[in-house]
Amino acid sequence: MTHFSVLDLVPVREGGTVGEALAAATDLARAAEDAGCKRFWVAEHHAMEGIAGGATSVVLAHIGNATSTIRIGSGGIMLPNHTPFQIAEQFGTLDALFPGRIDLGLGRAPGAGPELQRALRKDLHRAAEMFPQDVVELMALMAGEGEIHPTPGRGASPEFWMLGSSLFGAQLAARLGLPYAFASHFAPDHLDAALAVYRRDFQPSDAFAKPYVMAAMNLFVGETAEQAELLASSQLQAFVALRTGRPGKLPPPREGFRESLPPAAQAMLAHIGQASVIGTADTARQQVAAFIERTGADEIIFGGSTFDPAGRIASLQLAMEALKPLETVA
Repeated sequence: MTHFSVLDLVPVREGGTVGEALAAATDLARAAEDAGCKRFWVAEHHAMEGIAGGATSVVLAHIGNATSTIRIGSGGIMLPNHTPFQIAEQFGTLDALFPGRIDLGLGRAPGAGPELQRALRKDLHRAAEMFPQDVVELMALMAGEGEIHPTPGRGASPEFWMLGSSLFGAQLAARLGLPYAFASHFAPDHLDAALAVYRRDFQPSDAFAKPYVMAAMNLFVGETAEQAELLASSQLQAFVALRTGRPGKLPPPREGFRESLPPAAQAMLAHIGQASVIGTADTARQQVAAFIERTGADEIIFGGSTFDPAGRIASLQLAMEALKPLETVA
């Protein structure tokens, strides 16, 4: 059986506010729950005016109160930005508020330049080198080990996940016996190799007796292929802007955007689009099925920011209806 979930960056659109972005994320989480999605994750980003999920645990608390059954979590917390003790307290609080519903996905990349390092008062590159030890320390704190006990946090039982886009995360997830989520929606190059390493080297843990793989895809579904391409054009514009050093808020959709780009930029979008669906519901079913066959993923998590929040909800609803046959495949 394949499960389907949602990843949200809490995008702030041009002309919009952070408050509107948070409200849209809440509406999307409710829609994901109603559509039968397994989990709703929020990603941590900092100092980006177009992304409002920086205080990830706070966002998750709000979304938890607005939903009732869907799992909620981080996709992910960039642990080098924090201390293990802080995250133990934050996610221990979430686990107490929403028992049995919390996921703690952890990533190594600080994603920060010197300005953010100064703002966080951390040597993030050194912190990234300490990532494996910090993961183990965080798990121990929540298990009640050590001389200091976080309250809340001690005895909390979020589901730990390792995130990655390279072999490093796959190797660490395998060694610790954790489920592994691969960021194929924006970094597809090492997908197959990382999953092979993870499955080959997996060591069973108390939480997971066998490997469990989640792979990420971008998803834009419309009544027509043209409608889906227009829906996707906001994220495509944002990605090109980011890669060319001009990040900002999420722009409105633009007809013919892809075709307007020079060949090099079109090639870049095609490359990162290896794990993307842009089309009708039938296209989504076919391409997601092919991706599952390729990866053997136990779960697919769908990203994909849209300028109109209602457009993303409609896209998800169309896709989930079309993907029902895949949920029942053993």
